[in-house]
Amino acid sequence: MSSPEKETSNSLYRQWQILSRLSTGKWMGTRELQEALEREGIDISLRTIQRDLNQISQRFPIESNKTVPQGWRWRSDAPIQSLPHMTSSQAVTFMMVEEHLNHLLPPSLIEEMNPWFDLARHSLSTQNNVRQWVNRVRIVPANQPVIPPIVERQAQQAIYEGLLQDKQIECVYRARGHLGEEKAYTLNPLGLVQKGAIIYLICTRHDKSEVQTFALHRFKSANVLDSRALHPVDFDIDAYIDSGALGFRVDFNKPTENIELKLVMHEDDAQYFTESQLSKAQKVKKLNDELYEVSATVPFTSQLVWWLRSFGKKLIRIEPVEVFNAVHEIE
Repeated sequence: MSSPEKETSNSLYRQWQILSRLSTGKWMGTRELQEALEREGIDISLRTIQRDLNQISQRFPIESNKTVPQGWRWRSDAPIQSLPHMTSSQAVTFMMVEEHLNHLLPPSLIEEMNPWFDLARHSLSTQNNVRQWVNRVRIVPANQPVIPPIVERQAQQAIYEGLLQDKQIECVYRARGHLGEEKAYTLNPLGLVQKGAIIYLICTRHDKSEVQTFALHRFKSANVLDSRALHPVDFDIDAYIDSGALGFRVDFNKPTENIELKLVMHEDDAQYFTESQLSKAQKVKKLNDELYEVSATVPFTSQLVWWLRSFGKKLIRIEPVEVFNAVHEIE
């Protein structure tokens, strides 16, 4: 039997988890709270959650909407001091997370984070120097900026929830192109990757073991199934990215291969590669008083080809020959 001290500690931790998930605007139901607690490893009944909320409401400014089932939130007149103090650096971090990762995080987690985003905004509103700092910081894409494609919100939420809960997804997906064919799939979500303005779902199809990428904006609809997602035994998202899979294949009939890339250029241009390396094992060698050779093992992808083309005539020599031919569009 657990000691009274341990029971008190468990109750305090559980009630704090409940309190920290309530927002000032949106009502949060006991079922949502139960699911949030389960993600933290807390197995608790709805009745216990309701009892906790009633106890918390006697000490903290939270309110119920008196419906069945009940929803709870922080009162609009709740003092911000009810939540923990947030430092300037923490407030700045939360504001940048909300602005730049909002479209990547599951909607359910965004809702759970709303009290902290609200607190960050309040903290910055009282500190002019920090607010000015935020207004002076921007993230600029390295490539030509484009407007992100529109993603069907319900489908996006289902995909995020399926990934979060490790469940299969039933969806309708439109193939690439203006007249792309729509097909129904059952997918096993493995991860999400943003590349430029596009977000990709990394997954396997229910009827195939090959790992594939699906662009989120091409999903027409999606629903989370009760069945558990099936994972390839050896799948690692970092290894998958490092393989060049998201760089897209030069030849779709062949798997992506690593190549020993060699680039010859003038000293001024080689300086770029000493600051931003192609790989950890990259080498820069002086050939003569004017020329340098940069060599690295990299995946041979269409992304690499497009990137090399951006250097134009600065690249005096490109090896191997198949990369040179691809860059200069030689058959």
